[in-house]
Amino acid sequence: MLSSEVVIAVSLIYVGLLYSIAWWGDKRARAGRSWVRNPTVYTLSIAVYCTSWTFYGAVGSAARNGLEYLTIYLGPTIIFLGWWFLLRKMLRISKAHRITSIADFISSRYGKSTQLSMLVTLIAVIGTTPYIALQLKAVATSYTVLTVWGSSVSEPFVSTSHIFADSGFWAATGLALFGILFGTRFIDADEHHEGMVAAIAFESLVKLFALLAVGIFVCFFMFSGLGDLFHQAALAPRTAGLLKLQPESGTRWFTLMALSMAAVLTLPRQFQVIVVENVDERHLATASWAFPAYLLLMNLFVLPIALAGMGLLPDWADPDFFVLSVPLSQGQSFLALIAYVGGLSASTSMVIVAAIALSTMVCNDLVIPALLRLRWLRLTERGDLTGLLLFIRRASIVLVVFMGYIYYRTAGAGDALAEIGLISFAATAQFIPIMIGGLFWKGGTKTGALAGLVAGFAIWAYTLLLPSFADSGWIDPKLITDGAFGHPWLRPEALFGLDHFAPLTHALIWSMALNAGCFIVVSLFTNQGGLERIQATLFVDAFSRKGGETVIWRSSATIDDLYELVERFLGRERAYHAFRDYGTSRHTAWRGKGEANADMVAFSERLLAGSIGAASARVMVSSVAKGEMVSLDEVLEILEETSHVIEHSQRLEQKSRELERAAAELRAANDRLKELDRLKDEFLTMVSHEFRTPLTSIRSFSEILVDTPDLEAKRSERFLNVIVRESERLTRLIDDHLDLARLEAGHSDWQPRDVDPKAVLRETVDALEGLFNSRKAKLRVDIGGDTVHLFVDRDRLTQVFINLLSNAAKFANPDKPEVFVRGATHEDGYLVSISDNGAGIAADEAQLIFNKFARGGKYPGDKPRPSGSGLGLAISKHVVEHCHGRIWVDSKPGHGATFNVFIPVDTTVVKTAVKANRA
Repeated sequence: MLSSEVVIAVSLIYVGLLYSIAWWGDKRARAGRSWVRNPTVYTLSIAVYCTSWTFYGAVGSAARNGLEYLTIYLGPTIIFLGWWFLLRKMLRISKAHRITSIADFISSRYGKSTQLSMLVTLIAVIGTTPYIALQLKAVATSYTVLTVWGSSVSEPFVSTSHIFADSGFWAATGLALFGILFGTRFIDADEHHEGMVAAIAFESLVKLFALLAVGIFVCFFMFSGLGDLFHQAALAPRTAGLLKLQPESGTRWFTLMALSMAAVLTLPRQFQVIVVENVDERHLATASWAFPAYLLLMNLFVLPIALAGMGLLPDWADPDFFVLSVPLSQGQSFLALIAYVGGLSASTSMVIVAAIALSTMVCNDLVIPALLRLRWLRLTERGDLTGLLLFIRRASIVLVVFMGYIYYRTAGAGDALAEIGLISFAATAQFIPIMIGGLFWKGGTKTGALAGLVAGFAIWAYTLLLPSFADSGWIDPKLITDGAFGHPWLRPEALFGLDHFAPLTHALIWSMALNAGCFIVVSLFTNQGGLERIQATLFVDAFSRKGGETVIWRSSATIDDLYELVERFLGRERAYHAFRDYGTSRHTAWRGKGEANADMVAFSERLLAGSIGAASARVMVSSVAKGEMVSLDEVLEILEETSHVIEHSQRLEQKSRELERAAAELRAANDRLKELDRLKDEFLTMVSHEFRTPLTSIRSFSEILVDTPDLEAKRSERFLNVIVRESERLTRLIDDHLDLARLEAGHSDWQPRDVDPKAVLRETVDALEGLFNSRKAKLRVDIGGDTVHLFVDRDRLTQVFINLLSNAAKFANPDKPEVFVRGATHEDGYLVSISDNGAGIAADEAQLIFNKFARGGKYPGDKPRPSGSGLGLAISKHVVEHCHGRIWVDSKPGHGATFNVFIPVDTTVVKTAVKANRA
């Protein structure tokens, strides 16, 4: 039994730890020593996607619908693995335009429309409210599971009706306070909250650890592994169906995957961590595979926990909280407490990020535009406005969090966690048509975006939100059963007679169809404003343009006017540093009464956009820049001309690259021809030299014998021996050359059979023992190990070993020669290594020595190079390659050389060829 004091103490300690991490993260960031600017922390912050819906609700969903829970995580996986280019484009645009929220992103695309940003903000706030309610419900219920149910799990949960006794109320209060402390400490032009990101990344690790701990306990302590668990589940009627895919579930699977794909892009908290908090576009490359891996780990034990809960707990036990109740049923109170902390992490991270993101949207896109319209406030003439902005954002956080609490107390108290979350997913999915369309279609207009968004959101509210209100008793249930005005075609869950789908699928079909249809049709029949056309070009062609926004100001504003304007919204310190850095980087004045150029005006607007949104920033800069903007037609002409120039330039660059590649290939071919020509000359020189040397000796001594008939017998015999030796040498040289020619032409006669290479190597070493003794060379041999059979020509293999051993004997250190022979059996073949302690081979000769008549290796001092034809290694290379093997040399000049030969066991090709020849 866990007392409420223990659970509350653990909760406070954990929240205090989060506070410390966030405080420390902010402190290091201000000192310029940030430790959150890396791809790992970025990926873990994206894992805020895994809320209490994942931690608790996924298990509940698995217990109710089997494998259907996977769809919520397959969607984001598809986006990050297959659609990363979409995320990259969103990042590139957002950095260039100082985007601070999804409302700001959509508004900027459609001419920085205030109306559109306000509508997006309202939809985001309303759509996110059920999701925040889900988190508060999870915190409140999990607290009750630990403190009321106890380890016996003997009674179902009964909610209290007293607000101040409700743990959800205190959770909402604490989360609002945390969001205020670390989301609105100051106004930042970049809207980065590094302390918050650090805390969220830490929470992602905590919830992963907690869920894995419960899963491991269930699988390996309650059961004898996954096999045992699934076997017992398959035998029980209550759980057997959860292991199978239901034929009728295909439509719902598609619906849930589509919603989750949209949600990871459009949920305000996901846009905040993926886009706004990103500090380096390259981090996305890591997140594209690491985030799907995190999702896989989070879902590894979801189904096992659900099966264990269904098999062990009573029918009244809430499947959403099996993560807690299963350990409690086994007397594992400490493990249940760890799971509670994991669930607390999942809930708090979502509420904090969502509250910060929504407060920025409410401030920038609802309140500030409204205040600017109230001329009697004279907002543009006031001094420092950072206090006002911070107050608005803090009040917005409180409002957003407690809207979620009100929904939880009323409409969401009785629903499953997953169903509450899906309502939010469907709401924010309404942003997808105008977002994707705006990124890839220049023809989308502000009017079309407004029409599509209004239509889609209205259908969502009518088909999903109203039924949830009816279930909670807020409205008359007859509206759902009979339809509006009593017309059956207007039933929210069977609109216009479409009653063959589940409510969620039905709502998604109608809302997305009308949303996309209105957006496209209205855009085709309406015209874009000048600024809309400019922004459309900048968004769609984001990757073909360098730098930020196009400068469209022709203004007479002074530098000080702009400086003072930015100072009102960013504060003295941040305005000072921003303008100073701007002036330093461009070597221009950043304070004074001088006239600001168009680039500085645009820079000031981007700074303000990061604090109060793009639409409000345009209004504020216009109030100071008394001159006129550049004619929009002029800007459009510039953009269109630039587009043509860029396109033409890209074609020229492509052709230039092709020509460079062709030139490089021609140069390489020419170099190869020169090298071949050099090798040909060298080859002819070597051949003539090698053949001339013995012929010269034979001719010289023959002429002596002919011209001196009375030569004494002993000298005559010695000369005849020289003639015989040189004749034999010439014969060997001719034989080697002919042999190599036959090998190269493929006309050599091969007699392959099963051969033990270990025995062949041993016999070759024994046969050359006299050679090593004559040179007083120390020979070490290690050819032990298992036996393997190769299908090769035994005589040819012997020839290879003789050539390598002879070379080692010749090129070893002449003063103290040493040769080391090693043979090793591998699973896929046999490896022979023959090393000497000679002068070694230079790196540039390592490949040349396998050419005809090439002889590498140098002797120290003035000692002559050993004699030889230079054909041995070339012949050996052809033999080894014919056996599908490899021959290579490892050498470090001055430390000898090691020749390696590897012959594979798998010589099926050789066997097949031999059999074909014999046939």
